[in-house]
Amino acid sequence: MLDFVRNKQKSIIIKLAFAIIILSFVIGYAMLSAPGGPGGDDPTAEAAVVNGKTISYNDFQNTYSNLYQLYQSIYQDQFTPALEKQLKLAEKSLDSMIDQTLLQEEAERLQIDVSRKELIDAIAQVPAFQENGVFNKDRYLQVLAYQRMNSDEFESLQRSELIVNKVREHLQAGITVTDAEIEEEFRKNNEKVNLNFVGLTPASFEKKVKVSDEALQAYFSEQQELFRVPEMVALRYLQFEPQRYLDGVTFEEGDLEKFYRRNLDQFEILERIKASHILIAVNEGTDDKIRAEKRIFAEKLLEEVKSGKDFAELARVNSDDKASAVKGGSLGYFTRGSMVKPFEEAAFNMNPGEISDLVETPFGYHIIKVEEYTEPGMRSMEDAIDEVKEGLRAEKAKQLAFEKAMDAYNINRKSGDLNAAAKANELGLKETGPFARDGYIDGIGRNEEIINTALLLEENELAKPVVTEDGVILFGLKERIASHIPEFAEVKDLVTAAYRAAESTKLAREAAEKLVADLRDGGNLANLAKESGYKLEETGEFTRTYSPFVPRIGTSEELAAATFALNEEQTAIDQVFEIQNRFVVADIKERIAADLAKLDAAKREELRKSILSRKQNEAVEQRLAELRNAATITIAPRTQSMLNKEK
Repeated sequence: MLDFVRNKQKSIIIKLAFAIIILSFVIGYAMLSAPGGPGGDDPTAEAAVVNGKTISYNDFQNTYSNLYQLYQSIYQDQFTPALEKQLKLAEKSLDSMIDQTLLQEEAERLQIDVSRKELIDAIAQVPAFQENGVFNKDRYLQVLAYQRMNSDEFESLQRSELIVNKVREHLQAGITVTDAEIEEEFRKNNEKVNLNFVGLTPASFEKKVKVSDEALQAYFSEQQELFRVPEMVALRYLQFEPQRYLDGVTFEEGDLEKFYRRNLDQFEILERIKASHILIAVNEGTDDKIRAEKRIFAEKLLEEVKSGKDFAELARVNSDDKASAVKGGSLGYFTRGSMVKPFEEAAFNMNPGEISDLVETPFGYHIIKVEEYTEPGMRSMEDAIDEVKEGLRAEKAKQLAFEKAMDAYNINRKSGDLNAAAKANELGLKETGPFARDGYIDGIGRNEEIINTALLLEENELAKPVVTEDGVILFGLKERIASHIPEFAEVKDLVTAAYRAAESTKLAREAAEKLVADLRDGGNLANLAKESGYKLEETGEFTRTYSPFVPRIGTSEELAAATFALNEEQTAIDQVFEIQNRFVVADIKERIAADLAKLDAAKREELRKSILSRKQNEAVEQRLAELRNAATITIAPRTQSMLNKEK
């Protein structure tokens, strides 16, 4: 649809080309990152040592950085610090590099190598190095040059990748799948259960909690550490805002070109289209008869559109997407990745003015009309000159703000005199209230660097300036409050709330355990719930493939496993499960056996491939576990510190 190489977008194409390579090698090869990342000041520093072979801290940091950027691009706005910690990117990065090292050693033991021809053929197959499906040497060198790599470096990395792949293939050789395994997998995937369950929340028992001063005093005495006030500090600070220094910014014409080249991504023109659609909705689980009727209706609308009837009017009257229907079906502009895959593939393969055939997605049947198309590319510096000037001016203003803050720091660091610094820079001196390590700073917000530094400051000591989104902060200690246990009277309300929560949780757990005991004695959960006045619910039918999710209950690997571990004679699940702040008791209301008659040849082949892939991966993982157990692995303190932060 588009000519791949255009002069005006050469830089962005190179970026995209190399992104493809990074996606392929992000786990295995840290060297694909641009040099000079964190830790890059000491190329001899170790991240870990595996059987005497060093994994450099530079390579570890670059692998981490690549993985971070990859997940950031996947999750975008949802990529929060909490999710980052949950993903354990540092652990993933180090584990992958250790595995890579162990597999390289295994290759040496097995005498596995790669020929020059195999290496050349593999590189020639990388799409990023091709034009019109054919390897292009100039493109190859251009992509490598963008990342400051030469061909020898990349070929060494590619050779390592091929060797590791050969080791994996060797470990997976000879693995087969039997008919019995296929049938057992089918049974596991298609056997269904429906659970009765009771969910007891602590909140529903709170009214039964009896509170007395004696009980609160006793609880406070036993649980004093729960109410400990952490160490806190308050700061005095100066804020050097870049806007104050805009008038002092000067630059030369050459600076504009440098800024433009450094920030090409800001001037990228994204590929996008403007389109409208008509949706005939078909919900998941709709029976075949209704689905067929919906399709017939959608095909009738398609005929009307292609015969020349007004698309917008047909959309207003017939589309089930009410948000766009009122606008004649208009979806406005959107880029790749904004829509579900079948819709996106159809829309981006159409020319302006074209009408699609029926496009089926999980939402139903769509008729798409493309109105405009914008090619990807780069805005020239001439076209973006106003933005370039504004961006450069803002950048230099930030530099000036930092320089002013550093001057103030260096002049006053010995005396710690923020008043003198404020006067010299014509700034107002600001103060924060007390804050703890896990708190927010008045007027500044959550800033780990400032918080960590502030807690180590001494009186009359200035900290080095810290750059924030709102300017550069120069600060010193105003007050330090030592960690302490408060008096009972100061925290009585907190103690009361904590006591109520603890006691109601205890009552809820005891009630759930009594239900389980009664089930164990042959009781029926439906009857027991009715007798106790508890709400009885059903999960509805579900299979093992839902695991660890259980419908209407939540995520619980324990409950999912326990459910399908019962034999056919058992119905009671002899355990209390704490799931999403409630105590769940369940039993099996109904079992639906898998119908082996539905295991046709196509399904057998699909399952065979799935089981084979799983067994092959398990074989590699098992060998890696053996190699790890036999290996001597030393993790450097700095690396261990990163891993500890993810716990």
